[in-house]
Amino acid sequence: MKIFGKTRIIVLIASIILLQSCSKAAENTNQAPPAPELPVYTVITSPATVYQEFPTALEGKNNVEIRSQVDGYLDKIYVEEGAYVRAGQPLFKIDSRSYGEQMNMATANLQVANANIQKAKVEVDRLEPLVAAKVVSEVQLRTAKANYAAAVAAASQAKATVGSARINVGFTTITAPVSGYIGRIPYKKGSLISRTDPSPLTLLSDISEIYAYFSLSEMDFIAFQNKYPGATLNEKLKNMPQVDLVIADNSTYPEKGKMSIVDGQFDKTTGAISVRAVFPNANGVLRTGNTGRVRMPQLFDKTLVIPQESTYEIQDKTYVYVVGKDKKVTGKPVTISGKTNNYYFISDGLSVGDKIVFTGIGTLKDGVAIQPKTISSDSLLKARPL
Repeated sequence: MKIFGKTRIIVLIASIILLQSCSKAAENTNQAPPAPELPVYTVITSPATVYQEFPTALEGKNNVEIRSQVDGYLDKIYVEEGAYVRAGQPLFKIDSRSYGEQMNMATANLQVANANIQKAKVEVDRLEPLVAAKVVSEVQLRTAKANYAAAVAAASQAKATVGSARINVGFTTITAPVSGYIGRIPYKKGSLISRTDPSPLTLLSDISEIYAYFSLSEMDFIAFQNKYPGATLNEKLKNMPQVDLVIADNSTYPEKGKMSIVDGQFDKTTGAISVRAVFPNANGVLRTGNTGRVRMPQLFDKTLVIPQESTYEIQDKTYVYVVGKDKKVTGKPVTISGKTNNYYFISDGLSVGDKIVFTGIGTLKDGVAIQPKTISSDSLLKARPL
């Protein structure tokens, strides 16, 4: 019996020890994990240039459809597709033989009309003394003078016909109205050309200057008007800084452009207004039909700057995690007014001195506590400039 009692005491002690061990293990299991250590960025202001980009279609200063003003067979083509020509240079020749014959006939008719004038003048001169001597009636003289006037009118008409025939002969040689580059030539030598042809002989493009047309929404247009000084729209355009052109390969065209004109009204369908920027193109690098993006700068003396990796998006809204005094994070929406490759410029939602989580925001949620690890905002901007 004594041995049995001692055994019971040993079992009881072992059970108490086991229960205490399990209790401690449970306590260790329920204990919260340590707060994550995350880098924290302090919001600062910095001078910056914000760019807005707008897709654009490029056109030459003058784009002229070259058409024939007379009908006939295409006799000669003086230029090649893509060639540069100067104003007044011959481009095409229409067969002029029929128009030359019309010119000859009109000239002959003018000679006949001039001869009739002389004949009528002789008759008037013959009748005047006879009427004065009352040898013939005055009616004959008036008739002769009327015939003379008719001959003069016929001569004027014949002269106009000669002028018209001469113009048509001149139209058979088609010259360049402006300097520029020749486009595609769909017609070949021997083709029958008509004034009513749907396609022009070619398109001549003066690209000494390039016009970049793009559209501004109503909100962008209002912001544009409020952004630059000036009493009128033209004054605002003059005070606007020059713009850049980003071409199709994403490189920036070396010449700066200047805003020059705004359309008179908004398009009722799109709610946008057309705007034009003019770029010099002395070397002919840009051509009509090129595409690109016009980049408009906006200068800020001071703007709030945050790294792009500090943001996340929910339903088209951009948020950051703001770190409170209790080291807990709270998601807060922000308004972006512009961006660079690495940074966003904030117009609303943050203030100078606010602390936001820099990186590692993927696993965070509202109310989570962190161990902030402050990073130098100035050092970050120096390492990754705006």
